[in-house]
Amino acid sequence: MKPLCGAAFLLLLLCAAATAQSPCICEKNKRVSNCRMDSSGQCRCEAIGSGVTVDCSTLTSKCLLMKAEVMGSKSGRREKPKDAFEDTDGLYDPECENNGTFKAKQCNGSTCWCVNTAGVRRTDKHDTDLKCNHLVRTMWIIIEMKHAERNAPLNAESLKKFFTDTITRRYQLDGRYIASVLYENPYITIDLKQNSSAKSIGDVDIADVAYYFEKDVKGQSIFHNNAGLNVSIDNEPVKFEKTVVYYVDEIAPEFSMKSLTPGLIAVIVVIVIAVVAAIVVLVLTRRRKGKYVKAEMKEMNEMHRGLNA
Repeated sequence: MKPLCGAAFLLLLLCAAATAQSPCICEKNKRVSNCRMDSSGQCRCEAIGSGVTVDCSTLTSKCLLMKAEVMGSKSGRREKPKDAFEDTDGLYDPECENNGTFKAKQCNGSTCWCVNTAGVRRTDKHDTDLKCNHLVRTMWIIIEMKHAERNAPLNAESLKKFFTDTITRRYQLDGRYIASVLYENPYITIDLKQNSSAKSIGDVDIADVAYYFEKDVKGQSIFHNNAGLNVSIDNEPVKFEKTVVYYVDEIAPEFSMKSLTPGLIAVIVVIVIAVVAAIVVLVLTRRRKGKYVKAEMKEMNEMHRGLNA
């Protein structure tokens, strides 16, 4: 009887080992390799470019996704409140911590900069001596989309329900982090807010959600089946012309004049030139007026002398 029990126990162990080693598909991330089922039945894979093991039952961190993407393409990605700023750098090869988060300091050769938890540059670029004391949290992400021209505006309530349901189900974000979904034809604005004190262990990060969402909208889905996000409001498909993501950090970014956009710099230059021109005109006008007064006084003096002669 004992040999039979021992054989049965060994068979169970072999089945468990086979299950743990059986291949699987990471439904929430196609940029992985060496996917295997673990002992608990969860699919786990190695992220391309970093080798970090990811849990396929939830979203992969943005840092690991960017690292995987840059390994496959060097062409780079196609690129409102007071301290909100865009990601103007696009794709780069990031340095990730073992848990998948961005390292506070990122470098490309001898050029370095500080990033937030969304991996977006928040300082000017410096040399390797740059100090980034800690990773600043992105507490508010604003996703702004402009839909294509329509005969009639969308239903605001239906739109809000669609995006709220999609973000909670498809991207597994707790609904309490969806601050608002606003519609002002033709713009749709989604506010995701998640400060460090509110985020619980195991909660999906809003930076990861925004990255997945942006890729879906642009037809570059990260999900294994390549099925992008089909936006349909009241059974009417909606197409987007433009999507922009803004980031607001717990600490304001540290950009100098060197980081201003060419358009803003041009506006500043025009204003400065206008002010200088106004000052020059004022000075010249005063000089001419002064010469006129002097000439007038000289003529009056000569006439006075003539009358007294």
